[in-house]
Amino acid sequence: MSKFKAEATQNLFEKNFITQEQFDQVKEYRSLGIFSLHAELKMLLYLSVLAFTSGIGILIYDNIDTIGHIAILSLLLIVIVICFYYCFKNSKGFQKSETVFENPVLEYLVLAANILTCIFIGYLQFQYQPFGTHYGLATLIPTIVSFFCAYYFDHKGVLTIAITGLGAYVGFSVTPQNLLSNDFYLNQSLSYSAIMLGVLLILWTIYSDRINLKNHFKLIYLTFALHIISIAALSNMIYEHQVFWFIFSAILAGAVYYFYKISYKLKAISLYVFTILYAYIGINILILRVFENVDFNDIWELFILMLPIYFIGSIVWFIKLIKKFNKEIAL
Repeated sequence: MSKFKAEATQNLFEKNFITQEQFDQVKEYRSLGIFSLHAELKMLLYLSVLAFTSGIGILIYDNIDTIGHIAILSLLLIVIVICFYYCFKNSKGFQKSETVFENPVLEYLVLAANILTCIFIGYLQFQYQPFGTHYGLATLIPTIVSFFCAYYFDHKGVLTIAITGLGAYVGFSVTPQNLLSNDFYLNQSLSYSAIMLGVLLILWTIYSDRINLKNHFKLIYLTFALHIISIAALSNMIYEHQVFWFIFSAILAGAVYYFYKISYKLKAISLYVFTILYAYIGINILILRVFENVDFNDIWELFILMLPIYFIGSIVWFIKLIKKFNKEIAL
């Protein structure tokens, strides 16, 4: 890594991007051997939040009969109020542009407060059912709180919680592994809801971009939208036995085209990679659907022989696309 950095600095100097004085200063700084623990400390803070919130959950589960529901809910509420009080007191307040936490602890207190809020409302509904049989309200309220905190404190982690809660309120989980178990093919309305939610997330990013509202949140919204729309479409392409599978193929094609374009615009390698993967899966499913009635008994040996070549060619093609993308966005 040091050799690579030295060569990069030398290239900048040879191309006259930096002066001799700047070149010497960079070399002198790197010779000190100073390294940053910023990322490691933030990871420890993140793990601390996860450990604390997990510990609260375990405490509730193991001592539910001895501590009492009121005591547990009161303790949770006190911790939540303290966290939010400190966060609001020390934050910069709402700003439309991107803001940075002056104190890194504040960022993780916001995250902890939101997770504990979700635990508190979920536990309250489970035990006392203040919302009656309207279980969606128990999901919607922490979702609204998370959206508010995400925009007020400018917190991407809380935004992911909010979008996940929104998906749960609609009726499905928005993590890729859970989407696959949502039985889209048995519940068409769930498929439509998923696709509509994905489209709404895209429209919100377009609107936010026009009014310059937290533009750096765009990648998070688009990542969720890509997974939601693509997996819903792929699930129906696989399981739908009527003509509607072709409609979902068209939806997937439109989504792939849009996210292919937007990945170049945002220079987002993550969007590009998943877009290519979903397109590849969709093409293979489409080929199987087109040839599902073809009798391969006479050519199965040739088919098996071609499979390794096909997959190796796909890997090579994928690598070339990634290299092409990195080269073009670097220009």
